[in-house]
Amino acid sequence: MTERYDVIVVGAGFAGLAAARELRHKGASVLVVEARDRVGGRTWTDRRLGRDLELGGTWVHWAQPHVWAEIQRYGLEIVASPTPERAVWRAGGRRHEGTPDELFGLLDAGMARSLEDARQWFERPYEPLACAGPDLDKLDGQSMSDRIDELNLPPVEDELVRGMWALNFNGPIERGAVTQALRWCAAASGSWQLLFEACGTYKLRAGTRALAEAMAADIDAEIRLDTTVTRIEQGADGVVVHTSSGASLTASDVVVTLPQNILGSVDFRPALSAVKQLAAEEGQTSEGVKIWIRVRGEVRPFVFFGGPDEPLTYGQAEYTVDGDTILVAFGPQVSRLDASDRAAVTEALHRYVPELDVIDIEWHDWAGDPLSGETWGMQRPGQLTKCLHDLQTPEEHVHLAGSDYATGWAGFIDGAIESGVKAARRITANR
Repeated sequence: MTERYDVIVVGAGFAGLAAARELRHKGASVLVVEARDRVGGRTWTDRRLGRDLELGGTWVHWAQPHVWAEIQRYGLEIVASPTPERAVWRAGGRRHEGTPDELFGLLDAGMARSLEDARQWFERPYEPLACAGPDLDKLDGQSMSDRIDELNLPPVEDELVRGMWALNFNGPIERGAVTQALRWCAAASGSWQLLFEACGTYKLRAGTRALAEAMAADIDAEIRLDTTVTRIEQGADGVVVHTSSGASLTASDVVVTLPQNILGSVDFRPALSAVKQLAAEEGQTSEGVKIWIRVRGEVRPFVFFGGPDEPLTYGQAEYTVDGDTILVAFGPQVSRLDASDRAAVTEALHRYVPELDVIDIEWHDWAGDPLSGETWGMQRPGQLTKCLHDLQTPEEHVHLAGSDYATGWAGFIDGAIESGVKAARRITANR
């Protein structure tokens, strides 16, 4: 028997939850289908290494208006990650140790120069195509590596700035668009320091799970877990959504929140536009890892940092538990570090802090996960000007939503919520 709804939302990450809630509050009948056995998408609070850890997206900030509004709506608390007391970095083939101020002093000039025109290009960050034209097309064709090449920084500063952008893109900066970096900085009022704070300082005390579950409870509609969509057929009266179990679900509209890298995993009939297909085939930049590492003993807070060729480019002490310390670390390419191999992770960590005794590690392979295919969304050169408008444009009854398709804080929880709210508003306006 075919089930009928006003809107079917594919995916129960923050974009899908935001869209479903807004639609329900406007009186639409909604069904959310989610392939995973949980809500949250590429955020995932889970009990690992003796405490709740964030395997995916984590940090939030009051400079991010959509997620901050949700935090206030549901009365959630934030806490800060520990302030590092020392810094370790690798550059020029050597290990260095000093204060965090010394490390960030080496980054400051290069980061500021690499982003100095952010507000010039994106005066209104939530209208990234406001200055569309040949000049923006040319800029969008540049990679972040191209931009840093132009700066002619001293070798150590050059290596560290490249490492910072490998961290931010969670992938090779040769395949990361300079416009993506400038959009992020423009959203942070043109300040790379504020951008860095927003990326890794404040987190939800009860975890991202608390926000996802609060939004899910506010939907007042069924969220059907363990339900994989295989085909979406569009006709004059709406859509039919087919699942791997053989169910056929019909609706007037469908909101699809698949990340860009797996957009091609669903059979759309008729096919999505040529531009959407191109974006899916190209994929976006991120292909890295986030690893939680438990080390023996309580270690005073520190940060480590390295260039783009390091298996781990960044890490910091995040928690203490039962007399041990838990670190969080990032590497730009999963292919260069087997994050399931404790010995390999230990070797990568010991390049910075050789005295640490690694007890255990935890991670999730988001890039290899068939339900994500990536970590956080970061555009490749050319995708802002060639793809974003089309990705945001509905195709009759099919609407894309997700952090990868956001206009503001794309790649963040904030961008996912923004995109979901906008999709719901478009559908409501046309009902």
